[in-house]
Formats: sequence, structure tokens, C-alpha cells
Amino acid sequence: MESAEQNRLLISEAEAKQRLIEAGLILDAAGLGDLTRGHVSVRVPGDPEFFFMKPHSQGLDEITPENIVRCNLAGEKVGGSGRRHSEVFIHSEIYRARPDVHSVIHAHPTHAVAFSATGRKLLPISQPSVAFADGLPYFTDCIDLIRTPELGASVARALGGCKAVLMRNHGVAVVGASLEESTVLAIMLENACRIQLLAQAGGGIGAVFPEAAVQRLHHDITRPEQYRINFDYLLRRVHRGEPVV
Repeated sequence: MESAEQNRLLISEAEAKQRLIEAGLILDAAGLGDLTRGHVSVRVPGDPEFFFMKPHSQGLDEITPENIVRCNLAGEKVGGSGRRHSEVFIHSEIYRARPDVHSVIHAHPTHAVAFSATGRKLLPISQPSVAFADGLPYFTDCIDLIRTPELGASVARALGGCKAVLMRNHGVAVVGASLEESTVLAIMLENACRIQLLAQAGGGIGAVFPEAAVQRLHHDITRPEQYRINFDYLLRRVHRGEPVV
């Protein structure tokens, strides 16, 4: 018979899988799927050496408790009925390098990819961009799929201690202390890139607010409560069949 602790962990794992499913629905509704190529993961509760991940060949809106893949930090599949993504090493190597990270998203958002092609710095000219005022680095080693631990480790090094990294001409990797955080940040990053591209196309960027003002706003919009509130709001919109962005 299972102990009370085992039951607690099983419930926690079930909740984590459900949240992964919900994150997939939100990301898909936000247009971050790129056919079946986007993927999202979350650490296994109580066992940070493993993580749950969206399966290969399925859309972000097709994640189920049964097809979720369980992987270890070597990027090996150790459970679940789905196929393992070939780019699993983005996730495994970031988790290996960042114990504070509990969720990873890799996507190819249109405006973020376009912005990455410019090589420009994201400026604090909008509330979404201010969320990344503490740094948005670039990964420039290659445009290839990240199919080796070595390339995954390079992405993790480029990310450093930041919330996200632009993978030039390829996509983004976004991380969070929770699925709520990574999901909301992935949408905010796409919005931030779109706004800056529009501003630049519309004649350029004028004055920005002082650093102290930017840092105050950064503090206010990056609190864990903000991620939870907005994740739940986006999920309600998905369930109502309403557009997310």
C-alpha cells in the first residue's frame, strides 16, 4: 500500500501534468505552436532530476496525461507514451545549469524571430519589454535544431541567469520558477518584440523613461502573483473560446 507521502507526490505530479496541459492550450491559443514544433516542460514536483515535457509530433493543444514524456537531466526519456522531442536538450541543459528554473518553453514566435534577426537590444519601451529589463541575451552559435547536449549547454550558457534568450533566426527559450511564469513571459516577450518592431518601423524610438522608473515597473509586473493571475485569466479565455492575444 502506498504511503501518505507517496500519495501526496502522486497528486502533485498529476497537478503538474494538468498545469502542463493548460500551459500548452494557452501557448497554442497565443500562436506560439509553429505546427508541432513548440514545446514546454516542467520539473517533476519533489524530484528535480526529472521533468515532464510535451511529446514530439503533437501540437501544444494536444498534450494529455498519457502522452506527456518524462525525461531525466541527461535528456533521456524514462516514462510516458509519447515520443521525446529531438530538442529535449534545450530543456535538460537549462535545468542542469539553473536549479531555480522549474519550467522551460521553446517556441518560434513570428515577431521574436524577426526581432532576433535584427541583432538589436530589446529596449524598455513597453510594459512587456520592461519584464526583460534585467537582460535578454542572444544565442548565436547556429540556426540548427538543438539536438545535442553540447548545443543545449550552449543555449543554457547564453541564457545565463536571465528569464529568456533570443535564439537568432530560430526562436526563443523562456524559463520560469513556475509554468505560470514561463507561459506568461513567453507571451510578453512576443508582444515586446512586436511593439519594438512597430516603433522602429514607425519612425524610430524616442526617449525612454529613467532606469529607476523602469526598475520599479519591472518589480511590479514580475511578481509570482502576477504570473498566476494572468495565467488563470488566459486559461479562462481559452475555455471560453476567446482569443488570447
